[in-house]
Amino acid sequence: MEIIVDGIDLLEKVRKSKVKDDKVVKAVEEIKQAGVKMLRDEEWREVDGVMYKEGKVYVPKDDKLRAEIIRLYHDMLVAGHGGQWKTVELVTQNFWWPGVTKEVKQYVKGCDTCQQNKNRTEQPAGKLMPNSIPEKP
Repeated sequence: MEIIVDGIDLLEKVRKSKVKDDKVVKAVEEIKQAGVKMLRDEEWREVDGVMYKEGKVYVPKDDKLRAEIIRLYHDMLVAGHGGQWKTVELVTQNFWWPGVTKEVKQYVKGCDTCQQNKNRTEQPAGKLMPNSIPEKP
């Protein structure tokens, strides 16, 4: 299986990530000790060195890798700058990590293109009116 976005193989980047999360390391060790490919009714499983949680690739606690995944799905030419919820939907089709929604929200909040082009909820300012001409100094 490959997950390629904008010519980048994200699954390979996840596989090569050096940063490990203690909970996931513990789950992998339990899987290896038990000699099974799945743990807790398919909640966790390992395939070719990549951990899956409920069928989605678990992204290790690597901030740069997570930010790159969000950037690739958010800034994509085909569906670019779709906003917070569209980006969450695209990312979570294939990937999962704790706090993915929060990280996407922070990324979109800091995206210059999104902030410049988003709809404004306040009423537009009224017409400019000239100041009245004073009668006395």
